[in-house]
Amino acid sequence: MKKFDVIVVGGGAAGMMAAGTAAANGKSVLLLEKNERLGEKLKITGGGRCNITNAEFDTHLLLKNYGTAASFLYSSFAQFGVEDTFDFFTSRGLPLVVQDQKRTFPRTERAADVCTVLEKYLRESRVTIKSGVRITEILKEGTGLAVVVSNAEKIYGGAVILATGSTSHPETGSTGDGFTWLRDLGHTVHRPTPTIVPLAVKESIVKKLAGITCAAVKISFLVDGKKQFSKKGGLLFTHFGISGPVVLNSAAHVGDLMHQGTVTAVVDFFPATVERTLEQTILALFDQNKNKALKNVFPMIAPARLLVSLPNDYGDIRVHSVTKEQRKLIIRTLKSFSLTITSLMGLDRAVVADGGVDLHEINNKTMESTLRENLYVVGDLLHIRRPSGGYSLQLCWTTGFVAGKNA
Repeated sequence: MKKFDVIVVGGGAAGMMAAGTAAANGKSVLLLEKNERLGEKLKITGGGRCNITNAEFDTHLLLKNYGTAASFLYSSFAQFGVEDTFDFFTSRGLPLVVQDQKRTFPRTERAADVCTVLEKYLRESRVTIKSGVRITEILKEGTGLAVVVSNAEKIYGGAVILATGSTSHPETGSTGDGFTWLRDLGHTVHRPTPTIVPLAVKESIVKKLAGITCAAVKISFLVDGKKQFSKKGGLLFTHFGISGPVVLNSAAHVGDLMHQGTVTAVVDFFPATVERTLEQTILALFDQNKNKALKNVFPMIAPARLLVSLPNDYGDIRVHSVTKEQRKLIIRTLKSFSLTITSLMGLDRAVVADGGVDLHEINNKTMESTLRENLYVVGDLLHIRRPSGGYSLQLCWTTGFVAGKNA
């Protein structure tokens, strides 16, 4: 039987960080990955740009974004926090850039470059990598654990770090295998549900709007006509509904609201401008372009294709012929564009799914299981809800480092 000090199962963000850290601390490390290449999900994060962390350096403020898991994470973030993430990547030749809402990306805005840095870290730390390996079972073996691969070969690890990810984007290999093994080893595993996920809508008009992006809108969610909450941020129209940061970060709450009644999303494309001021701006613009068709003037106000949400004949109307009622409809469209939410999209479209091992069964200082000695659990396998904006990858860097250091 082959033997290693540490076996890391899963070659994603958390797994690569864990394996490299354990090896850098002098351990013999084997990294097992079911795909042919490492970091398949990492390469598609942030639309391929890789939102590597969130540049909130105040740990207390940062951890508020992890909800009830904040107290659990304090010890881990004290060992490896946001500043450590910056140092890790910049010291290895990957400068980072901070954008809106403190979202942090590699300056190249290429997720593949993040993978390149991590793979180099693994090579330099002398991690043994086996890809294209299907694991069938994890067993207790003496004081350690044995990983059984598809040809019935057993590989012994003094410690095993599980970093297989949750169930979002199953096409990248995140099919919930880790949850199965953890249940078999006696852990309580909360069922995963999509939390950071786009929303499907009833209105077919979104098909014509698909691809429109708006950098800063306000979106309010209503139940049976009564406002529940609002958020501001970027919006993306898709062929099935709406996405973008403001939607993704609202989805979990919207999912809860859908049990209470009909949920409507009302979009304000000009949240910093009151209706009267917007109307005055539009009147001034119309006055300067009286003889032009509305379709040629509308792009000076808002994204051109939003015009399709107005009645068919609006585009060809000459500006001087626009009636007060028509102008009011344009303003209502820009300030209160209403869509009926029919569902959260599934795990295949989820950026992040919650669910995972109950945190009461994990040592928050080491990421070691409190039920199985020498078993460590990291990243998306932990039952932690968080928004988009770099918080998921930071969770991977932090828990991966802590497990790698302690395994």
